Amino acid sequence: MGVCSKLAFTRYVRSGRKPKPDPRLWQGDARFGRVPVRVYRPCGPSAGLRPGAIFFHGGGWVYCSIDSYETICRYIARESGLVVVSVGYRLAPEHKYPAAYEDCLNATIHFMNNAEYYGVDPARIITCGDSAGGNLAAAVSQTLAGRSDLPKLRAQILIYPGLQVLDFNLPSYQQNRGVPLLFRERAAFFALQYLNGDASNVEEVLEGSHIPPDMRLKYRKWVSPDNIPEKFKVRGYKPHKPHEFKAEVYETVKRFCEPNLCPLLAEDAVVHQLPESFILTCEYDVLRDDGLLYKKRLEDNGVPVTWYHLEDGFHGVISLFDYYGFRFSAGKRGLDSVVKFIKGL
Repeated sequence: MGVCSKLAFTRYVRSGRKPKPDPRLWQGDARFGRVPVRVYRPCGPSAGLRPGAIFFHGGGWVYCSIDSYETICRYIARESGLVVVSVGYRLAPEHKYPAAYEDCLNATIHFMNNAEYYGVDPARIITCGDSAGGNLAAAVSQTLAGRSDLPKLRAQILIYPGLQVLDFNLPSYQQNRGVPLLFRERAAFFALQYLNGDASNVEEVLEGSHIPPDMRLKYRKWVSPDNIPEKFKVRGYKPHKPHEFKAEVYETVKRFCEPNLCPLLAEDAVVHQLPESFILTCEYDVLRDDGLLYKKRLEDNGVPVTWYHLEDGFHGVISLFDYYGFRFSAGKRGLDSVVKFIKGL
């Protein structure tokens, strides 16, 4: 109708409803430098400084906001008894990579440096995110892993994270290519929008023409169906041979191989310094295998990992644990598994 763009309309639809105030929580908006955040703090008494979590929302780096995740962040803060900071990072395609990553990193550093002001123990801070937010949480955790001027992160929580864009033909991508809420084609589309705001090469990326053979061979030790447990391959998986390499496409997407965008490609020297980790995966999710591959990488490098797999889960199910009257038990179980992990730290 010409009223607004498709992007603006979809963002509006995904903005979420504004729930009534929760008397059990104090919340307020602030800015960490130039990055908008929303802080959720339990109202009950505390024997000392609380643990804290900095949360990065999903939405393919393109959609969603602090408002979209109000219910989830309230639930985590209320049920875990910790302070949650939700980050309103800049979105693509208006703000291309590394804008979102930089916002999340800067907000995390600010929080760590000012934790006590918010009643938080700086030695008990967690990074947390779902989907694209899980990507950002993993990237931020890797960047901070070797920092000696900041407290070490206590943990990272990655909820069906997207962690690589080399191979869109892993078993989970084949098996769940048409399963809502994230289709295979949309996963590549979002990654390209985040990278450079242009998804014109989506077909070449889906078929694997965007990665040079030598680079694909280099990263095969980390991104390969060979590292996926056999039980996840029985449901209609067929090995895929990448199409002929196209150098001109690689030139437009070569930053895909940066660990700040693809955390699965970080070197072992970085990975082994990461904090205790929680990874949630869903059976019916194209990103399932990203989580499984990262789980293996962490374990191979001696990082303690708690893995929770939703056999009946699909991408985005956490956001639907209580959504306009829709309630998916898998979403509630997944969210409760996150709370349980936090309480056990």
